[in-house]
Amino acid sequence: MDWNHLDLAVELRHALHAHPELSNQEEWTRAELMRFLRAHKKLAVIDRGGWFYAVYRAPNPKRRIAFRADHDALPIEDACDVPYASKIPGVGHKCGHDGHSAALAAFAMEIDKEGCSNDIYFIFQPAEETGDGAVKCAPLITEEKIDEVFAFHNWPGYPLGTVCIWYGAVNCASRGMTIRMVGTPSHASMPECGKNPAFALATMVNEVPALLDLPWKGLVLSTVIGLKVGEKAFGTQASEGELYLTIRAEREAELNLLAEKIEAMAEREAARYGLAWHVSYCDCFPETANDPTSTQKVREAAEKLGYPIEVIERPERGSEDFGYFLKRAPGAIFEIGAGVDYPQLHTAQFDFPDALIEPAVEIFKKLAAE
Repeated sequence: MDWNHLDLAVELRHALHAHPELSNQEEWTRAELMRFLRAHKKLAVIDRGGWFYAVYRAPNPKRRIAFRADHDALPIEDACDVPYASKIPGVGHKCGHDGHSAALAAFAMEIDKEGCSNDIYFIFQPAEETGDGAVKCAPLITEEKIDEVFAFHNWPGYPLGTVCIWYGAVNCASRGMTIRMVGTPSHASMPECGKNPAFALATMVNEVPALLDLPWKGLVLSTVIGLKVGEKAFGTQASEGELYLTIRAEREAELNLLAEKIEAMAEREAARYGLAWHVSYCDCFPETANDPTSTQKVREAAEKLGYPIEVIERPERGSEDFGYFLKRAPGAIFEIGAGVDYPQLHTAQFDFPDALIEPAVEIFKKLAAE
């Protein structure tokens, strides 16, 4: 890798780290990434409003291959004692998306300098943490008839530089679920005159876990995120309440079935207590399942480069919206170890290791030449 490109990528990563922006608010980040790319390469940069991509056009392309990086931050304070620490109170790059985008920018500089026999698309995606960024960007795969798509993520808990691969499911499908129930208020001295949703929602809290014991084919989880019923007004019986769940499953079909069963339970309990009810969803992520052939390409690229490889048999419990891209074209996401005892993702102490930029770029270059 060109050492000047690496130095520029590290500088870019530090700048992004110092100016983190939450999902769907990445105005400075997008502008800075586009400015950087236009200043350091000749590739076309296409601004699509809330997101953008760059593209290298080969003289006689054999294939079209896309590479994606995310760039949103998290509502987590930055506790890193570094010169480039976050300047935004309460917001930090605590999942390493600053490093993902810096690596993709470095890869773009390498392709611009060295050329390629394929058309290469560099997709800079917002809002991965909320699951809706890829929804906006993934249609490009169909529009441009892209043949294959790749991405990488850093991963604490594995040795620094180890390339982790999956030949199938990588991340679980998940969604946030809000179950709202509405009854009628009454004076606290006459609860029989009202309809209180507390009992129906409490039943659901107790009974939803039993659904996880059904004979599912893969991992299925439901986590209680919160329960809110009524107000701190001791003269008035509660009449409105909400239960917040995060549901996830290894297989998207089983996630849908779990949601149906929870909705049926809500309908049953609401009818039992004479309540109106409604279910809504947010932060929806598909399953992320790699194409085995694309995964093998990642493995062979890492082997040629001499990087250690770990084949992971089970998917991660966390979710990743790269799955939306994989619904439109074959491809794979791989992870690169950030260190066995490195601070975990989504913690105040986490900081993307700059040492991961070079291996990410080198693997991308091998994949681009396929």
